[in-house]
Amino acid sequence: MNDPTLQMFLPLVAMFAIFYFLVWRPQSQRAKQLKQMINNLKRGDTVITAGGLLGKVAKTAGDADTEIQVEIADNVEVRVLKSAITDVRTKADAAAKA
Repeated sequence: MNDPTLQMFLPLVAMFAIFYFLVWRPQSQRAKQLKQMINNLKRGDTVITAGGLLGKVAKTAGDADTEIQVEIADNVEVRVLKSAITDVRTKADAAAKA
C-alpha cells in the first residue's frame, strides 16, 4: 500500500465517485423523469414553461408532436415547444395539494 501512484490517484477516483453520485446521476434521473412526463402530457395538465408561463394543455399541435397548445388565460392559447416545458402538474397532483 506504499505505492505512490496509487496514493496519487485514489483521491481523484474518490472525487469522481462523489461527483457522480451527488451531481451527474441525480441530474440524469431528473432529465429522464421530465422527458417521461412530457411524453405523457394530456389535455388538462398544468405545465410551466422555461419562460415562466403557467397554463393548461388545450391540445397537441404542430409537426411531429413537438408542440402543444397551452391555454394561459380565458380564450388565450399559445403554441409551446415541448422542449420549453420545465414542469408538469397533472390533475391528480393538483387535487392532492388542495
